[in-house]
Amino acid sequence: MATDNLIAKLYESPKTILTIKDIALIWEETNTTNLLSKIKYYARQGSLIRLTRGVFAKSKDYDVKELATSIYTPSYISFETVLREAGIIFQHHDSIFVAGPYPITKKIGDKTITFRKLKDSVLYSAAGVKNEKNYSIATPERAFLDTIYLSPKFYFDNLRSINWDQCFELAKIYDNKQLIKRITKYKKYAE
Repeated sequence: MATDNLIAKLYESPKTILTIKDIALIWEETNTTNLLSKIKYYARQGSLIRLTRGVFAKSKDYDVKELATSIYTPSYISFETVLREAGIIFQHHDSIFVAGPYPITKKIGDKTITFRKLKDSVLYSAAGVKNEKNYSIATPERAFLDTIYLSPKFYFDNLRSINWDQCFELAKIYDNKQLIKRITKYKKYAE
């Protein structure tokens, strides 16, 4: 296959962020050595931008949320990022907050991504997580529950938009009686 066609194939993908696995699938390359040498070549040429280990961007205009969920799998955008976008908290945070398998903060270029660890049974549950563009993101209710699960005394500015029935339904995936008590307490404040 001509080398120009390899880059063209990458640009046909709607993704702005590509992992080594994504590139292998797009290029239909099963030989790891060949794959890595091609990726290295295109990174040196500037056709691919290496952001972190195993994660590349097609251009500088990549989606930071897509980057955040490409670093570790499974992961999804949650916590303060979703709560602020939904108008539930008003504080601005420069970091993108992600539910993931490890608690770590990564700085990639001028972007900061903060991962918060949730237990596997919660992290692997798709309840309250939707696929948007090329990444997964929690609904406001799921982000609310993720937040109070890890931070029981978190302050929220505006809980009026929360669907409480959905919260109580989603709370089952956490298998935590204290969480139910917290939801009940927050619901009283919202009324």
